[in-house]
Amino acid sequence: MRGLLSLTDIVPAVDDRPFDPHLAWRVHPRVALRDESFGALAYHYGTRRLLFLKSHALVELVSSLHLFESAAAAMEALVPEPERGTYSRALARLAESEVIHAG
Repeated sequence: MRGLLSLTDIVPAVDDRPFDPHLAWRVHPRVALRDESFGALAYHYGTRRLLFLKSHALVELVSSLHLFESAAAAMEALVPEPERGTYSRALARLAESEVIHAG
């Protein structure tokens, strides 16, 4: 699947840690997700960045990250195996833009 995520501008991660799917991740506390017909809008109140999550499945994954011990466990539970690479790359981009953070 292409086009899961559209970023207006990517901001480097504050701590410069690369996305590690074996860590626990969650939506950043300064991010609001708003459901839309195409997926969701993510607005970061700190960076003032607006991002478009172009898949309901990606929105479900991002919204559920806090329920799992790691992003890998969340993907294993929610994403079909052939699509996990695509979703992992989308989560990495969301981590870079501070929509999600480890913790």
